[in-house]
Amino acid sequence: MNNLIKLLSVVFILFFWNSCNNDVEFQINDTPLLFSKDTVYLDTVFTNIGSSTYNLKVYNNSNKNILIPEIKLSNGNDSFFRLNVDGIYNQNDDEGKRFESIELLANDSLYIFIETTIDINEISSDQNSFLYEDKIEFLNLNGAQDVNLISLVKDAIFIYPGRYENEEQYIYETLEIDFDGDGINEQTEVRGRYLDENELIFTNEKPYVVYGYAAVGNGQELIIEKGSRIHFHDNSGLIIASGGSIKANGEFSQNQGLENEIIFEGDRLEPFFENIPGQWGAIWLLDGSIDNEFNFCTIKNASVGIYTTGGANYDNFKLDLRNVQIYNSSNFGILSLSSSIEAENLVINKSGQSSFAGTYGGRYKLNHCTISNFWNSGIRQFPSILFNNFFIDSDNNEYVNELFDVDVSNSIIYGNQNIEFLVENLSDVDLDFKLINTLVKFDDVNNYFENDPKYDFSNDQYYENLFDNLLPGFINPVQNDLRIDQNSEVIGLGSLEFAIQTPYDILNINRTANSDLGAYQHVIIED
Repeated sequence: MNNLIKLLSVVFILFFWNSCNNDVEFQINDTPLLFSKDTVYLDTVFTNIGSSTYNLKVYNNSNKNILIPEIKLSNGNDSFFRLNVDGIYNQNDDEGKRFESIELLANDSLYIFIETTIDINEISSDQNSFLYEDKIEFLNLNGAQDVNLISLVKDAIFIYPGRYENEEQYIYETLEIDFDGDGINEQTEVRGRYLDENELIFTNEKPYVVYGYAAVGNGQELIIEKGSRIHFHDNSGLIIASGGSIKANGEFSQNQGLENEIIFEGDRLEPFFENIPGQWGAIWLLDGSIDNEFNFCTIKNASVGIYTTGGANYDNFKLDLRNVQIYNSSNFGILSLSSSIEAENLVINKSGQSSFAGTYGGRYKLNHCTISNFWNSGIRQFPSILFNNFFIDSDNNEYVNELFDVDVSNSIIYGNQNIEFLVENLSDVDLDFKLINTLVKFDDVNNYFENDPKYDFSNDQYYENLFDNLLPGFINPVQNDLRIDQNSEVIGLGSLEFAIQTPYDILNINRTANSDLGAYQHVIIED
């Protein structure tokens, strides 16, 4: 009865309004509206993080101008959804929940924009995810039509710096940290905090969402268990300080859900953000951090996937990478400054600068790696893989590191530019590097490097059994599918000596019987 009275009241007002309108006459809607979809699926969001905006198109296919008496959310002001109806957001202080007297011309349409922010604690206290539903109701003279709204909200563990209010502004906690390796912590402007002792184990029970930089301090070890999901907000990441370490050890996953893989990515879960570079900062391994391990991990959509400084003189390698994929880095997949890295089954693709940059010397041992760069979001300056022995500071001071030790074996270095491999040096310091049984894309069409002995591929000081400019046969490198197909020219070119050091490829296929180059054994693609 109350709804009937309310409808009749709205109808009376609208009839009165029509009688006063001498320009365009509108009739209260008595025919069905048409909708671009009957259900709007808003993609998964984290609790208390706003979604992207989704849209619904509403059509008036009749030959008369109509008034829609009311558009509202079924859950009213308690709804977690918000509407914007044809540019109107807040009507009658209803904050996107209810709208009256919406005009729609004959054979015309309007847009409704939909957003949500959901507090999972208000709908469920004992679940890690919850399917939240509501409806948009469209009132007319014959009753109502509705469109379903559905969104999945996930609970998460949030890690963020402290903040306090000062003169109506929020001041955020910043890190005191030894960035320059002199043993003294300096106050920085990097927003973040050190992890507490009870936060040093990341599990797969809930995803983690990091705001600012979460830091691992001296004497601390961050353990990330298999199947964990770590999401970073804009300008956020991990910092492993001097004396700290990270152990991110996933396991091989049997299905495409990557149930055992550890994934580092941004905190926007909508499909549009799936492969957008530069959504978060970096995993930063500072000088003095030790025994850092990543195994069966995917790092995607960062500014720099992994940035490591110092550690070239360690007895063991500072960073151990096994079965790691790094994609869509807006700057570098891996950026190393006088550090030491050992990698097996490492795959890197689509980086705004270099996929792998070993700068200012250091030690690098890469076996059965696929280092490629099919960046397609602008122009890049550097090749897929870059090594050098120097550093030039902001005042143009040059520094040379005599320690330069690079070994690359059974690998693929490729991309969408002519030159995808460079090794540079300053001074007369001899470079100790060797590429063995490796494919390198190096098409020097302008003969720029013709007289540089570092690119004489017949020089056995630097190269042994090098394959230049063969076709790797990547399945879909633009989509980060760096598997090789049955037509690849690198099938069977791997040396058994290095294959037995890494006997299984990144998909857990044995490669010791007939080793292909790179991180993947070839697959047969059916036509």
